[in-house]
Amino acid sequence: MKKYNIYLILSVIFIFTGCKKYLEHVPDQRTTLNTPEKVSELLVTAYPRANLFLLSESMSDNPIDNSISGASNNINIGGYFWTDPEDISQDSPNYYWGACYSAIAAANQALDACDKAKNPEAYRTQRGEALVARAYAHFMLVSYYSKAYDPATSGSDPGIPYVTEPEKVVLKNYERKTVAYVYEQIEKDLKEGLPMISDAYTAPAYHFTKRAAHAFASRFYLNMRAYDKVITEANEAFPSNDFATNVRPWFSYASLDATETRIQFTAATNPGNLLIGETVSRIANNYYNTRYSMSQVKLNNVTAPVGLSFSALRKYSTSSTFYFVNKFYAHFVRTTINATTGTYYAMVPLLTTEEVLMNRAEAYVMKGNYTAALEDMNTMVSVRVNGYSPGTHNLTEAKIKNYYLASTTDTQQAYLKAVLDIKRAEFVHEGIRWLDLKRLNIPVTHIDLDGTVRELPASDPRRLFQLPPEVTLSGVALNPR
Repeated sequence: MKKYNIYLILSVIFIFTGCKKYLEHVPDQRTTLNTPEKVSELLVTAYPRANLFLLSESMSDNPIDNSISGASNNINIGGYFWTDPEDISQDSPNYYWGACYSAIAAANQALDACDKAKNPEAYRTQRGEALVARAYAHFMLVSYYSKAYDPATSGSDPGIPYVTEPEKVVLKNYERKTVAYVYEQIEKDLKEGLPMISDAYTAPAYHFTKRAAHAFASRFYLNMRAYDKVITEANEAFPSNDFATNVRPWFSYASLDATETRIQFTAATNPGNLLIGETVSRIANNYYNTRYSMSQVKLNNVTAPVGLSFSALRKYSTSSTFYFVNKFYAHFVRTTINATTGTYYAMVPLLTTEEVLMNRAEAYVMKGNYTAALEDMNTMVSVRVNGYSPGTHNLTEAKIKNYYLASTTDTQQAYLKAVLDIKRAEFVHEGIRWLDLKRLNIPVTHIDLDGTVRELPASDPRRLFQLPPEVTLSGVALNPR
């Protein structure tokens, strides 16, 4: 009996020991963020997996009412008529809002892990990436869903909730506060995060490298009208001033077919792509053949800034009606191996060499340094005009003033128009034009096939994308309509 009692006691001890070990395991097998490597894996999701390129283009002055035979797309229709799109799925304001706050949640979770680590210095680069990624997502939100930054009004204009800690409740109340407050928080995160940024990534084009972070900072300060800082950040991104050798190499695409051109344009090896977003999107399926798109005449006009043809851009047409620059490639991921359904993804350029160069050019214009602005604009001309010859193609003050004489006699305004038109040509289909129109309060006009003229004034509330109605459950007010 004594022998059996010993066996019984040992069995009970074994069972309870096994139960204790079993219960010590997290039931859903979640990852504990207890190493820098694990935090880095989380930060892959700290970038918005969505884009608003199609909607932004549709709202801008790039498209026309091209043809009733164009593909019907609710995002395109809503954008062209400046109404809230009926769709709430990919490429919609609702979807982008959620994607940005998902990215912010990942960044905040990473920062929380960095703060709680026993050796926080080992997490320095992860902390830097998380801060800059958090700043970027908030910046894009305030750019789309709030009024443009204006020192005179941003202290009272509603911003967007700036979230700085992980959510631990289902429904939490948030404040929009003001645009000025949001910009203060973005700058705070940028200033803290930038010095910690590293270039040591396996796929650097999908992360905030030093160059990409400074590129973002140049965009942020341009919106903030801090022109000296724009120039500083652009110079930090390209300290050797080697912009011309780091643009998207359109000339090298001349021998490629249409598909390969799209792949190379969005490739991680493309030197002009400083930051690429992996987005759930149908932009590649819809940007070129919707009703509100571009005709041959419109595309030729847009891609000829200040009278110069940016002939390096590869233009295509699926018919004699719809014309476009070949840019986006559709990645279709099936739900299962044999499924016919799945999700479309598009790799899209979020920050580029060309934008940094044009940000600096605009900053020079606003500071009255027209000589430096001309140098930057002519750098762009040199890499986009076939058969480029400085004496023939370089812009001069006389050329710029003469070209815009009908719309302005102000020297600074003429230079600004030239910079914006070069950007418009370079970034056609990429949504940048809308961001410029919005931040500078430039009115937009659309003309329907029947001759109806539609105008979007500078002060129109429709310039602000609408927030998802669900945010009211957290005490967040919608934009006026």
